[in-house]
Amino acid sequence: MLCLVTLGDPERLTGGYLYHLRMAAAAPRHGARIRFASFPERRFPLAALAGRRVLARARTVGARAILLDSIAAAFAGPWLATRAPATPVIGVLHQPPGGIDHGRVRVGLQAPLDRLAYRHARLLIVASDLLADELAAAGVERERLRVVPPGRDVAPAPADTPDLRDGRRAALVCVANWIPRKGVLELLEAVSRLPDDMVALHLAGDDRAEPAYAARVRRRLARPDLAGRVVVHGPLSRERIAGLYAGADAFVLPAFREPYGTVWGEAMASGLPVVGWRAGNLPYLADDGRDGLLVRPGDISGLARAMQRLATDPPLRERLGEAARRRASERPTWGQSAGLFFSAVREALQAEARRPPARRARRGSR
Repeated sequence: MLCLVTLGDPERLTGGYLYHLRMAAAAPRHGARIRFASFPERRFPLAALAGRRVLARARTVGARAILLDSIAAAFAGPWLATRAPATPVIGVLHQPPGGIDHGRVRVGLQAPLDRLAYRHARLLIVASDLLADELAAAGVERERLRVVPPGRDVAPAPADTPDLRDGRRAALVCVANWIPRKGVLELLEAVSRLPDDMVALHLAGDDRAEPAYAARVRRRLARPDLAGRVVVHGPLSRERIAGLYAGADAFVLPAFREPYGTVWGEAMASGLPVVGWRAGNLPYLADDGRDGLLVRPGDISGLARAMQRLATDPPLRERLGEAARRRASERPTWGQSAGLFFSAVREALQAEARRPPARRARRGSR
């Protein structure tokens, strides 16, 4: 039994939470079970007040290890420092210390608490080479890091793939929650600079993730220069997302900061060329001109030109898409990622078992 400690509802549809759900579903095939324990969603840092209760959950379910989600690390850090549980802790990181969706003050307060929690972790499982490189550059020992990326495989697409072009030259798909770092507003601005018959853009994702930003996106969508050119799908099931991949000509996500970007890998595995900023994890997944088109961050005109190139050059789309599919095939499936994940967990537990009993007792009584 493993206890995965996270924040709020573990069933929500974002990359990190979906990663955990996939691992929980695969756990029985690896001789394990995962139970969830959540910190309440409160104004930072008040969720930390629940630390004793949340960490005690691991004892009540008889967990052999606590899997600590990076989104909850700051709230567990003070409790781990003052009285760490006898149960070994393994970090599961989808973001760097301080997080990726907060202002400078919050990051400055949260990052030391995150690092405090990670100092008490036997091992850190991270979702990308980018994140591993960032942590190593910040002083985390490489031997404590294990990269376990999300799987590349998607759900089977529906048999009746819709016509996404709607009379235009190409259909572009973007799968992203409406938050600033995903670059949704910049994408809409780039689309508005293209001729009306060039592309149809399909937006899938949580359009209520950040209300203030969502209001700005809706105001931009309401302007005449985007009329009839953008389809907002909202949150979709895995199967319907797969249908969008199957019916699209290219995938575009100009995210400014993305520790992994599961959807880039899914789109590439579906044979789609990817377009986005040369930022975050995208340069680790795709090369400009080989399996996608990468643009200088914030260059909206360059983003528009990249989309226009793909819309007007079908042979280029096909070449980049096939290269994307081949490259994605080298990455693990979800089943293979689960194998890597539970292998890392077993490694940590075996290392813990080899520790002298006196050292384990001291760690559990701090």
